[in-house]
Amino acid sequence: MPYWKRYSLLCWLVASLFVLVPARAADGIVIRSAEMRQVDGEYLLYARLSISLTPMLTDALTRGINLYFDTDFDFSLPRWYWFPQQLAHLSRVTRLSYNILLKQYFVSGVNVEARSMDTLPEALTYLGEINGWPVISRDSLSKSASYRATLSMQLDTSQLPKPLQINDIATGRWNLDSTPLVWMMTL
Repeated sequence: MPYWKRYSLLCWLVASLFVLVPARAADGIVIRSAEMRQVDGEYLLYARLSISLTPMLTDALTRGINLYFDTDFDFSLPRWYWFPQQLAHLSRVTRLSYNILLKQYFVSGVNVEARSMDTLPEALTYLGEINGWPVISRDSLSKSASYRATLSMQLDTSQLPKPLQINDIATGRWNLDSTPLVWMMTL
């Protein structure tokens, strides 16, 4: 068999494997939208994040391990002559837990109304909603400037039990984070 026929046959087999392998939903955190709104002299953050857990994290959650998520928000004034001037840096921790006896998922944390849900998708949707998080007062901003806002969320692996933290260091399979969303804002 000539060389070019074997090569084309091999390429066809490799290409067919990619078609036959089913696409798997991406596990992680994706920021769908984020905006700041002025309400009564203060800017509030509204955002929607899509969160999907790996099977290992879902298994750990249903076995009673609490998952803590850190949401970070930075608001700064870019300057061409020096580093950006940081106007606000906010962080909040939200806990996702599962009660085995009640068979309910709980979401709680600072600036988050504690709620219980019957299904994991409902809990992840609620966990990914940021509604009216106070960011900065209107008085500290100038109308002539452009500001830079950055939003990110990640699983806080330092809150996991110690054996799982060691497993995370060794394998890195417990990492779950978003790509930071950066946008510019003018008043």
